[in-house]
Amino acid sequence: AALLAGDPAAAPPPPPVHLFSDPAEVEALRGNLLSWYDRCKRDLPWRALAATEPDADRRGYAVWVSEIMLQQTQVATVIDYYNRWMQKWPTLQALAQASLEEVNELWAGLGYYSRGKRLQEAARKVVSELAGRMPRTAEDLQKLLPGVGRYTAGAIASISYGQATGVVDGNVIRVLCRLRCIGADSSSLAVIDQLWDMANVLVDRSRPGDFNQALMELGATVCVPKAPLCGECPVKQHCRARCRKLFGNPPPVPDVEDCGVGDCPLCPPATEPWDSSLGVTNFPRKAAKKPPRVMRTATCVLERRGCHGTLEYLIVQRPSSGLLPGLWEFPSVPLAQDLQEKEREVLADHLQAWMGQPVAAKGLQFIGEVIHIFSHIHQTYVVYSLPLDGDVTLDPALSPSRWVTEDEFHASAVSTAMKKV
Repeated sequence: AALLAGDPAAAPPPPPVHLFSDPAEVEALRGNLLSWYDRCKRDLPWRALAATEPDADRRGYAVWVSEIMLQQTQVATVIDYYNRWMQKWPTLQALAQASLEEVNELWAGLGYYSRGKRLQEAARKVVSELAGRMPRTAEDLQKLLPGVGRYTAGAIASISYGQATGVVDGNVIRVLCRLRCIGADSSSLAVIDQLWDMANVLVDRSRPGDFNQALMELGATVCVPKAPLCGECPVKQHCRARCRKLFGNPPPVPDVEDCGVGDCPLCPPATEPWDSSLGVTNFPRKAAKKPPRVMRTATCVLERRGCHGTLEYLIVQRPSSGLLPGLWEFPSVPLAQDLQEKEREVLADHLQAWMGQPVAAKGLQFIGEVIHIFSHIHQTYVVYSLPLDGDVTLDPALSPSRWVTEDEFHASAVSTAMKKV
């Protein structure tokens, strides 16, 4: 808008060295990347469904589920979860009728649990408000489906419906930053916007879904964060970072010269110049991550003998919002950092308030500690065990609870951290 209004303070366009401004190069890059993808792509279940499913709504749903599962999670981990999910809920309608408890049970161990919850909420919305019809464009997908952001919308629209729209995820960011020597902080909004513009310029108009998947595949298998396989890269002749690595600094080839524009918004900051020992892995640059919060939690495995003599364990349900929403766990209480020597007493008080009967701190047997790293929390579980003789009456107002055998525990919606416990 500022540019249209002739605002002199509006940012100038990036220098050509950072752009794909030559149509012949764009055409060559598309051809090289797609022919590599046709030869080398991984055989993944959602790709097979996207290629063979004739029903447009089922096709969009199949891609949608895969994209949500693949957020923050590696392909190798997702495959089994995806196959189980599509077997259990092959359509939006089937998922809309499931309970959140069933969704959490299937999602257990995949992490970032709000993803499954939002996916189901959005499926219910499509069934109840959109007559079961998936939106067909990236714009409508993002606008109408809760939990679907710009990337997921672009992926579904291009792969399922052939819309010529680009996508930008972590893999694409890395590939584009290396292809065009973009060394500014790649998590900044200004840089992300430029990368989206580039992705939309590059996307192949006749095979947008394949092109986007090829760009992501390249980042996942060849243009990897550390030790990229530059020799195997199908678009290496278009990579300015590789040219810079080969020819040193400054390179003799005119079109890969240093940008030459002072304070260029896409170049590395002056405080972090090109490091020749890093080569192409100079790019992308990211802002320093915040250190994770450090937390300690006391956890008690209450056990009793069931009516058939089998050991049973008490699990309780977490609140429906916050960390691990709606999942089940052993009774736990977060610990203040200055309470390490009183952990047993704090846990005994917590159990006593909850069970409505005295719990002696000395009866809690210390088992050990379990460390689990969430994305933003370094969590230590201090694990205790407490065998009970008889039954206990629990206050259902505090939180739902149930006794389970070991097999039932593993089939419940419990986190990986609790399985370690």
